[in-house]
Amino acid sequence: MPHFLIKKSDIAENKVIIKDKDLYKHIIKVFRAKIGEKILFLDEEETQYETILNEIQSDFFKAEIIKKYKSGRKLPLNIYIAQSVLNSDAQISAIQKATELGVKGIIPLYTDNCAVKESVIKNKVDKWRKIVIESVKQCERADIPIVYDLSYINETVKKFDYVIVFAEKYTDMTFSQYIKSKNIDKNKSILVVIGPEGGFSEKEFEFFKKKEFPLITLGNLIYRADTALVAALTTVINGVLYG
Repeated sequence: MPHFLIKKSDIAENKVIIKDKDLYKHIIKVFRAKIGEKILFLDEEETQYETILNEIQSDFFKAEIIKKYKSGRKLPLNIYIAQSVLNSDAQISAIQKATELGVKGIIPLYTDNCAVKESVIKNKVDKWRKIVIESVKQCERADIPIVYDLSYINETVKKFDYVIVFAEKYTDMTFSQYIKSKNIDKNKSILVVIGPEGGFSEKEFEFFKKKEFPLITLGNLIYRADTALVAALTTVINGVLYG
């Protein structure tokens, strides 16, 4: 069973007391939790609670806390992903994988070759935020990544200490080569930029070159954009933390 998100105010007398209708329905009706079963909860201060369900009423339930501790399930890196929005299923997959990999924030980008219209993207953001919450529950993350509103490359890159662009066209180095020449401070913010299936436009490449952002290759294979996102994040995380 995944963990469920609660607030400190849901705790009293060493018990988690759930009166919220949606959460009650999710745990008791959907997951069919029974008396004596273990349930995990996480509050807004990243405290994890291991509990045993010991009372179910028609509109609330109680679970006794048997252990609590500060959750360590979060990435010790301020890494964000800015990604040209993909068609429906691929976009959902990209958001889920980025959440599982520990990013602090997901920025949906509208690029010149974006596969989705701006108006559609704006209407999808709330849905993507819900997907992030569900992914956090499934992978038991301690923190919840932010899903930002629709953005554009020239606006987005201003907010970060390091901007790393993954693109096969015009690339001149791997990430391992880049990191050898660049001493990345793990405490600062890192933005990983991923383009659309059709790649960035010439105008966008000119912008990257003008800003002197590194253009990094993932190797000789050509990936779908949602696969490239996973490969790029994994490469940066491993390179910065363990390289």
